[in-house]
Amino acid sequence: MGVVTQDELKALVGSNIGTSDWLTVDQAMIDKFAEATGDHQFIHVDVEKAKLTPFGGTIAHGFLSLSIMPVLTAMTDMPRLDGIKMGVNYGGNKTRFLAPVRSGKRVRGHFKLLEIEEKRPGQWQQTVEYTLEIESEDKPALIAEWISQFFV
Repeated sequence: MGVVTQDELKALVGSNIGTSDWLTVDQAMIDKFAEATGDHQFIHVDVEKAKLTPFGGTIAHGFLSLSIMPVLTAMTDMPRLDGIKMGVNYGGNKTRFLAPVRSGKRVRGHFKLLEIEEKRPGQWQQTVEYTLEIESEDKPALIAEWISQFFV
């Protein structure tokens, strides 16, 4: 969809505004996230020990599943306000981790625009529902309402 006007973006509230390409969450990505966050729980980084759990192997950190939202967003053609100079994360209303992402699985993001409003002249706040689908699985990995602000 690309660049849109304020009115065009407002008209999309309640609509799915993007689906990303597939991204493989492999052990190297999980290990790098463990290093960056200091979360070395064995279910994420010890392949042999994790095989003995109900997961049958290592799984991605829940926060890794949330943190790949920007890369998945970049893999879409989501509508963006014309003239954006900068965007920032503002926070989340809800986040639910529903199913583990096993190492080696492919995931993709689905994005639904829940709300867009001008907070003050040139500052827009957008709430998007982010659903992380796991290939060939019925349950998504997570569903989150994420709030971003954009400055034009």
